[in-house]
Formats: sequence, structure tokens, C-alpha cells
Amino acid sequence: MDHNSKQNIIKGEASLGIEFGSTRIKAVLIDKHFKTIASSSYEWENQLIDGYWTYDLKEAVKGLQETYRELKQAVQNQYGVTLQKISSIGCSAMMQGYIALDQAGELLVPFRTWRNATTETAAAVLTEKFRFKIPQRWSIAHLYQAILNDEEHVANIDYITTLSGYVHWLLTGSRSLGLGDASGMFPVDQSARQYNEEMMGQFDELIADRGYRWSLKSILPKTYAAGEYAGYLTEAGARLIDPSGSLQAGIPLCPPEGDAGTGMVATNSVKQRTGNLSVGTSIFAMFVLEEDLSAVYPEIDIVATPDGSPVAMVLANNCSSDINAWLGLFREFYEAMGLKADTSQLFSVLFNKALDADADGGGLLSYGYYSGENITGFAKGRPLFVRSPESRFNLANFMRTHLFAAFAALRLGMDILTQQEHVRVERILAHGGLFKTPLVGQKMCAAALNVPVSVMPTAGEGGAWGMAVLASYLVNKEPGQPLANFLATKVFGDEAGQEVAPDNADVKGFSLFLERYAKGLPIEGAAVEHLIENFKK
Repeated sequence: MDHNSKQNIIKGEASLGIEFGSTRIKAVLIDKHFKTIASSSYEWENQLIDGYWTYDLKEAVKGLQETYRELKQAVQNQYGVTLQKISSIGCSAMMQGYIALDQAGELLVPFRTWRNATTETAAAVLTEKFRFKIPQRWSIAHLYQAILNDEEHVANIDYITTLSGYVHWLLTGSRSLGLGDASGMFPVDQSARQYNEEMMGQFDELIADRGYRWSLKSILPKTYAAGEYAGYLTEAGARLIDPSGSLQAGIPLCPPEGDAGTGMVATNSVKQRTGNLSVGTSIFAMFVLEEDLSAVYPEIDIVATPDGSPVAMVLANNCSSDINAWLGLFREFYEAMGLKADTSQLFSVLFNKALDADADGGGLLSYGYYSGENITGFAKGRPLFVRSPESRFNLANFMRTHLFAAFAALRLGMDILTQQEHVRVERILAHGGLFKTPLVGQKMCAAALNVPVSVMPTAGEGGAWGMAVLASYLVNKEPGQPLANFLATKVFGDEAGQEVAPDNADVKGFSLFLERYAKGLPIEGAAVEHLIENFKK
């Protein structure tokens, strides 16, 4: 037992980060030295309902309560202390998407997540109007598409927000959002640290003939930079998290953030010329820019760090879902043989097989498209594995192919930054569950992106730990201390993570795979067109 951590708990000096990821709701409690005291998680899944990817927000509350209950029990078991007072709390979640509430705070339509590719017309119109890339995932694209579709609920909107903003509102009653997450709702003015006023005016003019009682500014959450107080835990919020009644109200909350922002914090990548990679159901790379890009690119989003610096973001909608599905199949076989499967061992054994593969994956091809893929131009997806009679079909090549496929769409987007905009990428700091198996994910990633990849010791904790650090920054920073300085001097020190450089043979192998991947995209297109979407049991 760590005595310092126990004293932090007793004195109420620990900070809590809660992140609503695509497959898990996770909580991490850290002490004043940013060491994890306890962590817990709750699994949940999105659903495709009436053509929209969504999550049940009632399950979000249930998951929050279950995650906190498990965390509280872990603290009790290890330290013999009942968790009552916490120094600070932060909520983060999948960025973007669309949550619309009426004046009573009731949900007007089911939560529309970032995964939906249903706003093509709106995104195109707004991109041209603003002369600024508006991705289909962004909240403003969802709102404008609902307007173009004449959806009745739009007239009754009182507030729109993201998932992190919604949970924060439940806990505090405050309509707040961190700059990073806000930059995925609507373009922000980095110098003013708020939404772009000119573009908001342009939007209001665009919909003036609709006669809505609201203006855009009136229904968006207020923006806050990292380190600013964004609300306090209400009595109702405390009971929402902890129905047992132990948790005290009045705890300050930092600005709620998106998973991109917490990824930047977890990898110490908020300074200019730094980059980070976040791997999960989706995959995105982010580079803090020194200057604006010379053009608007469909494949590149411009967002912000939690403290407001401009960031070029390349996001592919699909990454690890297909790998997880295949691992599930191997688990079934293992258990059908009468053996008990250990998840960590299963991942470790199968991932390490990829190191024995042919450099290019043996002529195999995979598209893990569970949803549409913006970078390659697909509105819908079909997970697909293809081989020719001449392909070298074995387990090692099978695993390497799926790992390469997880990075392929991202690489196509990154090439724009490196080849057309000449953005220098000296190394990438990565985090996410794919890197829990030592070295393998890093090695495949370094080959795919042709850049050294470092993984921090906190890689497995990911965004929830990064959110806890942002919560700690709120109450433990020195007066006027910038976030980058806080991370560099207090959180990470000289820790650079374990770096893996690209292997020349692997880089050449991935180049062959990527050529095959690009040429095979019509195969994916045919699957989308001809494979029916709904199967009846």
C-alpha cells in the first residue's frame, strides 16, 4: 500500500477522470503525483437504430454509477478508506456527435454519435460557406442536416452539446465545454478562445428564413480553456455518481473534454511541433501546428488543444473493431476446445505472431469498415477480408494484415500533411489499448506511418488518466502556469516513453500492402452496394 496515496485519499487531494469511450466507460483516480490509485471500467456498445449509430444515455448514467461503485470498492479494499471527497473531477468522452435537449432538459432525438456519416450535404455547404473544413461528424453538421431534413425537433432545441458536455451538465448544471471538445462542435477562434463569431453570424443568416426562436450562440455550451473552473458538483450530481450518498457535493470540475484532448495530455503532446496518435474503435493522429495550413483538405480537420492551440487532425473512423471481432472468434475456438481463455494472453500470442509474418502480410487484404470511412470516401462500411489463391494464408500474415489495415486509412490522410504541407513529424507519441501488448503494435505502427513511435507507461490508461491529469491541473497548477509547462515539469519530467523506430523491411512491406489496399477499395465498394445491411434472425 502506498502511504502517500492513502493520505491523498483521506485529505481529499486525489483527482478523478471519467471517460466515456466507444466500448468502455472508464474511471481513473490519481494522487497528487499523478500515480493511479485505482481504476475501473464498464463495457458498453453503440447500436444502429433507424439508420443512426447511437448510445442509450440511460446506460451512460448506469455505466457511470457502476464504474464509480467499482472504483470506490477498489479504494476501500486496498486502502481501507471510504471515498468521500475528491479534489477535482473531469469528464471526457468521444468527440463530436449531436445531443439536442429541450427547455426541460429532455432528449429530443437519440444521441447521434461521431460514427454517423449522414450529414454529407450539410458538411459540404458549411465548408464552402465558412471556407473552413466542417467534417460530417461535427455537431454543427448534424444540426444543419437536421434543418435541411425539416426535422420537427429542431424548433424545440434549447441546448446542443457533446457526450462529455452532457455528462458534465448532469453533474453540475453548467452548460460548459473545454476548447478541445468545443472545436469539434463548431470552429473556434484560437486567439479569442471561443467560437468563431463571424462564422456563427454566417450560420444564423443561413437559417434566418426558418424562423427559429434560437440563435446558434444561445444553444451552444460556453467554452473554457484547460485550468479554468467549469462548474461544481451539485448535490443531485453527487447522488447521480454515487447513489450510496458517500460522495460529497461541491467538488470543482474542470472543463469537459473530448478524447482527442485527453489523448494529447496523456502523451504530453500539447506543445507546437508535437504529435500524438490515439487508437481505439477509431484512430486519429494530431499535430500541434506552428502555422495555418495553406488549403482546406477534406481529409484533415482543424481542432484545438485543451488550452486552445490549433491542431491538424487526421481521423479514420475504423481501427480496432475488426481486430477485436477476430480475436473474439479465436476465443470461441479456444473455449470450444475445452480451454479457458485469458484475454491478455490471447492478444499477446496472436499479436506476436504478426512479427513472424511476411513483410507485406503475404498478399492478404482487409478492410475493417464497421462504419463509413471518410478518408477513403465511404458513407457505409462492410468488414471485409480478401485473399487470392496465391496469397500466403497463415496465422502470422493474417494478424499482420489486420494490424496494417488498422493504420492504412490514417496513413493516406497523413500523407497530405507530410507530402503536400511539408509538416515535419519527428516522432509520434501513441496511446490506446492496441499498444498494451509490448512492442508489436508500436512496430506495426512505426512501419505504417514511417516514423518513430513512442508509448508512455500510461498508454494503457489512456484518456481517463489524461482527464484526471486535466482535473489535477485545475487545482494544482502554479498561478499562470501553462498546461504544456505543467505536463513537462510536473507530470512527465524526463519521461519520453519507449521508442520504436521504423524497420526498413517493414516499411517496404507496408508500402506494398498500402498499394494493394488502395487498389482494392472498389472491392469494399461492391460489398457496401451488394451485401444487405440487416439480417433477420
